Amino acid sequence: MTGLILKLAPNERVLINGAVIENGEKRAKISIRTPNANVLRLKDAIHPDEVNSPVSRLCYICQLVLSGDADRDEGHRQLLLGIEQLSHVFTDPDSRSVLAMATEATAEQDYYRTLKHIRALLSREKRLLAVYRS
Repeated sequence: MTGLILKLAPNERVLINGAVIENGEKRAKISIRTPNANVLRLKDAIHPDEVNSPVSRLCYICQLVLSGDADRDEGHRQLLLGIEQLSHVFTDPDSRSVLAMATEATAEQDYYRTLKHIRALLSREKRLLAVYRS
């Protein structure tokens, strides 16, 4: 994660290598220079009780890799497999593009970017599940 720049809102929390860091009352910019540091914005975190769909499961796996709570190699394998499985459901061009970017980010072991791309599918999945349940 060399060169990761975090722009934090006032009072925003971030987990860096197991330590929760809270920003002060003003906006801040932090540059993470340590390669492979475990970094997770807590506003992006999904609570385990909220993991109730394939996309949220992938977000959670990515989150565990970012926080250092999962083996990187196993998480990497699960992310690639999950993205492959989602590609059978999300067949529209825009979703395919998001999945391709998530695959590329995962291949580059840029799990922060992977999470960003996968999170983009949460609202689409919610709409699909609502239609399916109707």
